[in-house]
Amino acid sequence: MGMARRPVAWLAGAALIALALGAWWWQRPAPAGQGAGAGVAASAPTAAGPGAPGRTGGPGAGPAGPGRGGPPAVEVASVQVAPIVEEAQAVGTLAARQRVVIRPEVAGRIVAIGFADGAPVRKGQLLVQLDDALQRAELAQAQAQLAVQQANLRRNEELVAQGFVAQRVLDESRAAVQVAQAQVDLAQARLARMRIVAPFDGVAGIRAVHVGEYVKDGAELVHLEDLSQLVVDFRLPERLQPRVRVGQPLRLQVDARPGQTVPARIVAIDPALDADGRALVVRAALDGGRHGLQPGMFVRVALELGRDEAALLVPEEAIVPQGQQFFVWRLRPAAGEAPPEVERVAVRLGLRRDGQVQVTQGLQAGDTIVIAGQQRLQRDGTPVRVIDPNRPAPGGPAGAGGGTGQPHVGPSGVSSAAQPGGDPGAGGSGGGQPGGGIPARPGA
Repeated sequence: MGMARRPVAWLAGAALIALALGAWWWQRPAPAGQGAGAGVAASAPTAAGPGAPGRTGGPGAGPAGPGRGGPPAVEVASVQVAPIVEEAQAVGTLAARQRVVIRPEVAGRIVAIGFADGAPVRKGQLLVQLDDALQRAELAQAQAQLAVQQANLRRNEELVAQGFVAQRVLDESRAAVQVAQAQVDLAQARLARMRIVAPFDGVAGIRAVHVGEYVKDGAELVHLEDLSQLVVDFRLPERLQPRVRVGQPLRLQVDARPGQTVPARIVAIDPALDADGRALVVRAALDGGRHGLQPGMFVRVALELGRDEAALLVPEEAIVPQGQQFFVWRLRPAAGEAPPEVERVAVRLGLRRDGQVQVTQGLQAGDTIVIAGQQRLQRDGTPVRVIDPNRPAPGGPAGAGGGTGQPHVGPSGVSSAAQPGGDPGAGGSGGGQPGGGIPARPGA
């Protein structure tokens, strides 16, 4: 058994050694002469012309050849200068400056209603009249008692002047008059509570009662809204407290009025923060009658905190985060025929808006930065090939270069000359075989 397994072990070891040698041969760098020969062999059957990528000495070849060792392809953009506004966003609900629910203080039967549903009312206007027959009778009785006590007081004053009664009788008469007057005032107050009037100018809501209905004290009759001025309460983070002040203007956007912006102004700031959310409670006021808004509408608040008229803006995709820092790759101007190079620059970010971010430190207006292809950049001074993704690549049977001197860049961002198994005439060491042929080795 041991002798039978020994040839198998030898064969397995030989196979592993052969695989290791093959992998080493595949990964080893190709000699310079061999790479140039491969480029000539690939370009000969295609007859792509002097501008075809992959041809030795042609314009399409980079410093390290058109293979994967050439400059990486990147997309660039310029640093823009534009105004930017710092705003605090919040949401809220419109409410009337004055709003009250009309409720009776005593129970009674409704005998009259003095308003129409949804109609404006004036201050002091009768809204609901309760049955006050009993209260009127009590008032008449109190007034009669007052008249009797007043007559007794006048008689006792004459008797005291003539010396027929003591001064104590006069004092008691005066006290009796005061008690009778208090009874009259009490009866008048009870009678007034049967008449419910509007406390301020406003618009009445839809009534919940009808004439003849008996209502208890505290029952809801109708609500009254003052629509001359509306308010909105909203909350802001506590870190903004030093930057918010009374009288500061803001803008409101109402979902019920698409495209309409309503100006408002801060009228009050709660002196105590909301303990639940550590938020600053702010109230703003606006002219509700002029804009046709109603209480209960949902609004979005935009409070302007600052403005920069010359902010430096870059696309968000240009930012490369690394830990707690942010970097961008900036393009250096090309010297002569050499390809441009890039350098990594640390930046400090500011505000963000619509896919752009403000750079407050690290860049200048007009700088050219990389917005795509950063994953291929490893160190400062790396040469790059700038491509335009909006320009269609010329094609044709002679190859993707088409005499432009620019290799065709596929969706992955890698030129077709660097992709194993490329199209015929596309250049590269594997382009000479139709249908892919032998794939090019890295570095060939």
